[in-house]
Amino acid sequence: MIDLHCHLDLYPDPHWVASECISRKLYVLSVTTVPSAFEGTARLAPTNSRIRTALGLHPELAATRARELPLFERLLPRTRYVGEVGLDGSREHRATLDAQRGVFSDVLRLCARAGGKILSIHSRGASTMVLDTLSSNPRAGRAVLHWYVAAAKQVARAAEMGCWFSVGPSMFLSDRGRAAIAAMPKDRIVPESDGPFGMIGGRPAFPWEAWMVVTGLGELWEESQQVVAAQLRSNLASLSQDWP
Repeated sequence: MIDLHCHLDLYPDPHWVASECISRKLYVLSVTTVPSAFEGTARLAPTNSRIRTALGLHPELAATRARELPLFERLLPRTRYVGEVGLDGSREHRATLDAQRGVFSDVLRLCARAGGKILSIHSRGASTMVLDTLSSNPRAGRAVLHWYVAAAKQVARAAEMGCWFSVGPSMFLSDRGRAAIAAMPKDRIVPESDGPFGMIGGRPAFPWEAWMVVTGLGELWEESQQVVAAQLRSNLASLSQDWP
């Protein structure tokens, strides 16, 4: 099973969730929201586990935590993964978009200088702006667009740019979400839970529940769950050779 975007450190009992991920042999990308959370979050993942910790600076916090960019730069050599980063153009955060864009551009520049990273990218209310910023920084690495609910034309543009997509179970609950998933290349989709923010049945999703997307993708693609599961495992291997 695979979860390419969750916030392990933000569960009420992160040590229990991490332990469950390890016992279930789950492939997990544990994203962070600020650089100062990276070291503590990384301690949740033993070196012989399948959990990888990403270095993040969330767009909702970018304006107030831009001072952590020097720390981000210092920590960057310690991981192949960056996230959660990106832009948020929703009503609550639109006023800080200029500051967000500056931070996101700096993050992409640092990733390019480091030889490229695998990035988990937030784009709520800013789909086009995220793609524009990525296109200006083509050497930043492989972009995995997290929860990318956008029009088919934007999904096609992202795919043409080489972007990947992480898809959560809740995306299948809306026509817009299903349409976005249907437009994504099958060989560039990976599961995500976005837990504990992603919800299932009115409560926070756990990382192992990201695998529920197998059912939704099977219905959308008109394929068996075995075929879908094999495709997702192949996708992970293509995205990164870093997991044992």
